[in-house]
Amino acid sequence: MTIEADQVQHEEVDDEYDLSLSENIEDEASLEDVGTKHFSITSYGADYTVDSLVKRMQAGAFIIPEFQRKFVWSQRHASKFIESLLMGLPVPGIFLYKDAVTNKHLVIDGQQRLTSLRAFYEGVFGDRKFKLTGVRQPWVDKTYADLDPSDQLKLDDSIVHATIFQQEHPKDVLDSIYFVFERINSGGIRLSPQEIRNCVSHGPFLDLIKELNRNEDWRAIYGPISRRLKDQELILRFLALFKRSSEYARPLSGFLNAFTEDYNKAGPPQIDELRQAFERTISAVRASVGERAFRPVRAFNTAVFDSVMVGLARRVLKEPPPDVAKVAEAYNRLLANKQYQEYCARSTADEDFVKKRIAEATEAFATL
Repeated sequence: MTIEADQVQHEEVDDEYDLSLSENIEDEASLEDVGTKHFSITSYGADYTVDSLVKRMQAGAFIIPEFQRKFVWSQRHASKFIESLLMGLPVPGIFLYKDAVTNKHLVIDGQQRLTSLRAFYEGVFGDRKFKLTGVRQPWVDKTYADLDPSDQLKLDDSIVHATIFQQEHPKDVLDSIYFVFERINSGGIRLSPQEIRNCVSHGPFLDLIKELNRNEDWRAIYGPISRRLKDQELILRFLALFKRSSEYARPLSGFLNAFTEDYNKAGPPQIDELRQAFERTISAVRASVGERAFRPVRAFNTAVFDSVMVGLARRVLKEPPPDVAKVAEAYNRLLANKQYQEYCARSTADEDFVKKRIAEATEAFATL
């Protein structure tokens, strides 16, 4: 295991994005609006010995969310935490979500402490030996192996309290994890919905999203990789609306969360269907419209993106493949359609507008 002692960097909202992204802002805010949300959540406390925590970390029973894997504590900071345990001082607890199927625990809060413990027991901090620094005697410059046997036992038996929670209702969509994670572990910086999804959801569908995000045609159209995962969320948005546009309901984030949870349980045929839909459609867009696609003026318009992609996918996946020149003509006519422009210009996450612009795009490409 290695520790990278640098902080996670966060990019600001992309300058090239226009007001068509306002629905993303609205839906990020919707994570805070739980007035209409009702959960049945069970939680309980558990006291773990330090050596049991380290063993669970090493065995993969405690999962550090992908977005949180950067380690920001210095060796001195980590050493002071170890010293507190050796002195018998109380330390802050950790917060875990228990997966009902795998019984593994997602670390919602406490990764710095847990990673420090594992590093000390394994004897390595980054690329150097983990010796305690900035602590008092008799522990200065001691590794775990160098500690007196009595101190090793004291550290092994030291207790770290954990609060563990599970969502009992609703069963199908683990929205509570998103709300809890967003509140407890944002580190003072608001995480985007896709960053949170990548933290709390694991499975073949999110693996597919990451794979598709490297697609050559998509990268040529979208541009550089988004550090805030906006590009990944757009792919998710297309796939969710492609499969379930008739079921779409606000908030958008909740709709995408539910789709993610469902398709993380999908088998290879379903995953491959989604892969084909994205790859063939984005290839057709680039071949017909070029790398300025989805930019009716200057900026990337997410409403144009989701509707064109869904409408064109419904045609591209049928035989024979449409003529490239005809796709370009249909695209230009669609963007000149005043009614379609309205559906892409305001209230773009509204249920009625989402369904109407997708219907307009579907009709535009259907007869090619």
